[in-house]
Amino acid sequence: MTIQAKKALMIVTSHAQLGDTGRATGFYFEELAVPYWALRSAGLTVDIASIQGGAAPVDPNSVPETGQHEAVQRFLADSACMSQIQQTLALEDVDMAAYRLVFLPGGHGAMWDFPESMALANLISEAAARGWVIGAVCHGVAGLLDAIRLDGSPLLAGRRVNSFTNEEEVGIGLQDVVPFLLESQIRSLGGQFEQGPNFEAYVVRDELLVTGQNPASSAAVAESLLAALRQQEIE
Repeated sequence: MTIQAKKALMIVTSHAQLGDTGRATGFYFEELAVPYWALRSAGLTVDIASIQGGAAPVDPNSVPETGQHEAVQRFLADSACMSQIQQTLALEDVDMAAYRLVFLPGGHGAMWDFPESMALANLISEAAARGWVIGAVCHGVAGLLDAIRLDGSPLLAGRRVNSFTNEEEVGIGLQDVVPFLLESQIRSLGGQFEQGPNFEAYVVRDELLVTGQNPASSAAVAESLLAALRQQEIE
């Protein structure tokens, strides 16, 4: 089913260093590529922005030499798509009124610059006020932490939500590297945190808010985003 001509905005991290480890990070490619193609297939135009604009850093762990996800391979082979990654829009140049859906892929880089970006918080808050579909997966949910409702309360307060879990962070040994534990922060804001088995697909949809737990959740997140967008059209 093709959705009426609409535009979606994806926002990725500009942060390229994994704390003090000396290792590189960035956005996680599967979490961008899988929803990207799903949205495109549904008839949406997809723009890509980043916190700083320009070339966005890719988490090298998300582009292994072998075993790449088919959606990632397709994206890497498409010069127009890769140009979107090399020339992302700066948030200050984004007009949220032009979109009906905003989606935040993860990658550990998001844990540093997403929560520190007032421009991102304002954009997500505006999207919520307009009644747009808002989605995030894995560490991308960090970009929702500072968004607020019209009454000034946290966007996530009282909402069903999930993200990369504390157990998963411990499972990959980065609990002392990231600046905070995302699940704990969501709970502290009053979010109703839900989770599935570690490293398995799990998605929570609360009306027009869609969140996914990890890279394995990317396809299910995309399906839920489209379902929410169709609901928005009906309403």
